[in-house]
Amino acid sequence: MPNVETLNDADSRENRAPTLAEARSFSGRRLIEFLIAIAAIIAFAAHIHALSTLVVVAAIAAMIILHEFGHYITARLSGMKVTEFFIGFGPRIWSIKIGGIEYGIKALIVGGYVRISGMTNVEEVPPEDEEKTYRQATFPRRILVSVAGSLMHFIMAFAILWILLSSVGFAVSSGGTVIAAVAKTPHVESPAIQAHIPAGSTVLAANGTTHPNTTTFGKIIEENSGKPVRLTLEVGHKVIHRTVIPVSAAVLARTDPAYKPLGQAGVIGVSIEATSKTVTDSFLSGAGHAVTGLGSFAWQSVTGILSHFSPHGIATYAREVIHPSSNPTSARAQSRFESPVGIVYLANDAVHSGISAVLELLFLINVFVGVFNLFPFLPLDGGHVVIAIYERLRSRKNRPYHADVMKLMPVTYAVLTIILLIGVTALYLDIVHPIANPFR
Repeated sequence: MPNVETLNDADSRENRAPTLAEARSFSGRRLIEFLIAIAAIIAFAAHIHALSTLVVVAAIAAMIILHEFGHYITARLSGMKVTEFFIGFGPRIWSIKIGGIEYGIKALIVGGYVRISGMTNVEEVPPEDEEKTYRQATFPRRILVSVAGSLMHFIMAFAILWILLSSVGFAVSSGGTVIAAVAKTPHVESPAIQAHIPAGSTVLAANGTTHPNTTTFGKIIEENSGKPVRLTLEVGHKVIHRTVIPVSAAVLARTDPAYKPLGQAGVIGVSIEATSKTVTDSFLSGAGHAVTGLGSFAWQSVTGILSHFSPHGIATYAREVIHPSSNPTSARAQSRFESPVGIVYLANDAVHSGISAVLELLFLINVFVGVFNLFPFLPLDGGHVVIAIYERLRSRKNRPYHADVMKLMPVTYAVLTIILLIGVTALYLDIVHPIANPFR
């Protein structure tokens, strides 16, 4: 019998839960390994001269964490019981329990989560904690907690855009610049060469239209095939005047192999791009423009997401997955979603394009994530908002109504499947065929 008892004791020691001291030791070991991994990533980024990119990626991760902090702080202020606040997903690295709340870090730092008691009617909660659950909170408090994550993104987006407009500055168009005249061929000179238009000159006026943008300048040239167009140009600090007679695109294409477009629209044989100058708002006007800009981009995000999930958008995205396009201005490339790998590429492109591009990227990510999370489907925050509104409409005085969330689980699984599918295909595209630098 002693031997049997000893075997049972050994077996129970192998299968029992670890003691508090053992758990702390385990967490400490994992934490040290995690910190070593972080240090290795930083060292590698420094070796390849990508520390700035790593900082931008860390800022994006911090924004996602602040989303969860919005839920956390509003739940605490609303009197709800919060049991967990973790940064990351996957295996647990380290955690500590303070005031009944477990705070910790998990391996994949791509977000986080807050666990609030009684988020649904099927969750079992001790009777003494029922009054502190999400489901027993007042309607305004439930709405506040549900939208708090997106609200944090909108606050960050406003602050970033305000800084961009009032401190860093933004580019505005100041006319079209002639980049290069079409080369001389044995058979013909382009109208631009015949008119002695210097490459690199800025268009100040075309047929009386001052400081035309690229669209206006192109339209003037196209509509005046065979007719003289008077140009005022700036070369360095010198202003010159030239008269050029556009020829049809078909004519120039026949006589100059370097020119490909066909048609009867007028051309002069130059390529142009918009010139710009950096301007800044005042501190107060920057705040006003940040509000209107945030509203405008938020609405564009709504229409863009709806367009992505329209039949045409789905077909376009499917074609992009099958035949990827690296042109960031094409309709197919614009229909692409970005995986974490793609976000790293974008962060690197933004860093090399300057601080304004970095702020633009952070602003756009905040707006998109804030809007996307408010779409009315579980497990997104908007799904909890819809349920709260529905329960409010169905409730009567002293008879609160709680929706059966189990009936919504098929929809929830469908949404999760779609998100997973988008994530996998976006990762595939970002690895095998990343888009070109959109900040160029």
